[in-house]
Amino acid sequence: MIFDKVKKFLVVIDCPENDNPPVFSSGDTVTGKVLLDLVTETRLESLKLHAEGYAKVQWTESRSAGSSTAYTQNYSDQVEYLNLRETLLHTDNGTLSVLTAGKHEFPFTFQLPENLVTSFEGKHGCVRYWIKAKLHRPWATVKKTKKEFTVIEPIDINTPDLLAPQAGTKEKTAHAWYCNLGQVTVTAKIDRKGYTPGEVIPIFAEIDNCTSRAVVPKAAIIQSQTFIARGTLKQKKSVVATLAGDSVPAGKREAWHGRALKIPPLGPSIIQCRIIRVEYALKMCVEIPGSSKLLLELPLVIGTIPLHPFGSRTSSVGSQYSVNLEWLRMTIPEQPEPPPEYSSVVSEEEDQNSLAPPRHASMGCILEGPFYAYIQEFRNRPPPLYSEVDPNPPVTEIRPRCMTC
Repeated sequence: MIFDKVKKFLVVIDCPENDNPPVFSSGDTVTGKVLLDLVTETRLESLKLHAEGYAKVQWTESRSAGSSTAYTQNYSDQVEYLNLRETLLHTDNGTLSVLTAGKHEFPFTFQLPENLVTSFEGKHGCVRYWIKAKLHRPWATVKKTKKEFTVIEPIDINTPDLLAPQAGTKEKTAHAWYCNLGQVTVTAKIDRKGYTPGEVIPIFAEIDNCTSRAVVPKAAIIQSQTFIARGTLKQKKSVVATLAGDSVPAGKREAWHGRALKIPPLGPSIIQCRIIRVEYALKMCVEIPGSSKLLLELPLVIGTIPLHPFGSRTSSVGSQYSVNLEWLRMTIPEQPEPPPEYSSVVSEEEDQNSLAPPRHASMGCILEGPFYAYIQEFRNRPPPLYSEVDPNPPVTEIRPRCMTC
């Protein structure tokens, strides 16, 4: 009777947040252990650990030549991002390792390299990371176990490029058969390029309908998955969020003053991979009955690090500062009037009186000593700062009180 002596064999990755699967980024340290539970005493040759990460694309295209001849073309490519190998248990001088029955743990640790790509699952490609353990035993097949983990590369939207407003204008002359219906113009603007899932995009738009028919404006978030292999592109586009506007009658104009479009849970943008790209765009669409649609796209980047609280405040303060600056330019004269001369405010007699020491009967003997010389050092001091109030008013002479009165 043949039975397996291994009761349990699996890879466990340490993760403080108990994510399933665990989530890491470039440069993070991955720790964990391989759990082995044996039914009886077992001889082992080695226990090896292999961490892998790949971006892969693959699709098939069938083409026909004539009515009966057809051929199939395969497209595939692969980029390796992670390839780490480690031996957790090995034999010395060809001798086998003997493990007793029961549970055994083999810890491991390694550091992820830089410049990884976010995990992704698409129609024609994927980006995956996993840790695989292999148990080698004499006269037995290799036993394998695998544990996947997720990599999310941080995208901080608090950068000048992603905080820059996005705007555009598109116009179209509508035709129905050979009839000219008129022109439709759409102008749209959003306050920045970078957003995170769960945020709301306020859309400012203006639809000018100069046609003879009513048109319907709409907005949507478009996800574009691009797969590249052997110089050929395969693209898949999908609508992930929509917003419908009111109908604009013929010859009328409609304005959107911050119409809200909420971003659903989405994977972040992937723009650093050679064979897979995930991009987003805000598309304004104006449906014209009997004619093709008018389309306007504004680029979007879905990030992972949300907008800092001071980011919006900084932009609002900056805009407020520019407005205030314009107001100051209109109100403040180009050449402000200089303050008056010191001599025109304080007369020469007042200046002399303010610098002269006070005369008091009880201080007569003191003023002839060093204290008077100390005051004399400041006779040639510079004039005080300009002020409407004289800081040194003239000293009035104090009359001695008559004791007999």
